[in-house]
Amino acid sequence: MQIKNAEHLFERQLSLINNVEEQLSKALPRWAEATDRKALTKALNRHAEETQGHMERLERATEKIESIRLKRIKDSAFAALVDDTDDIIASTEEGAVRDAALIGAVRKIEHYEIAAYGTLRVLAKQLGYSKVRDILKETLDEEQAADDKLHELLKKKINPAAD
Repeated sequence: MQIKNAEHLFERQLSLINNVEEQLSKALPRWAEATDRKALTKALNRHAEETQGHMERLERATEKIESIRLKRIKDSAFAALVDDTDDIIASTEEGAVRDAALIGAVRKIEHYEIAAYGTLRVLAKQLGYSKVRDILKETLDEEQAADDKLHELLKKKINPAAD
């Protein structure tokens, strides 16, 4: 996809984050099964449910702009984060240490998504897509809340047991 202007950039970034959400929707349930703590399993499963909503919002966002269509573009950088998380699970014994490592990996993913949605909101504002910007804000808020929850879970329930 040739990027010729801000609208093309927006379309590419929107397509990439859609691919991120698709990859995550497949990975989160797998990661939830690899946890030791019920609170972490619950948090990852809840985020998997939210991810379905994120994909629906992206679809709604594209419907608001006639000139933009989601493209099938693989986000290779995100795929590497997914692979790294899978490697952490495969190379770490089940228990508190794996849960702590998994939280760290998933928080990296959350930060990746937060950066992507933040950038999309700036581009939406620049392009005058106020309704789309509002839709993206809903997801950005959920991503930030998921990161906060994982951070608190690590501090209060997982890390003390990871000695």
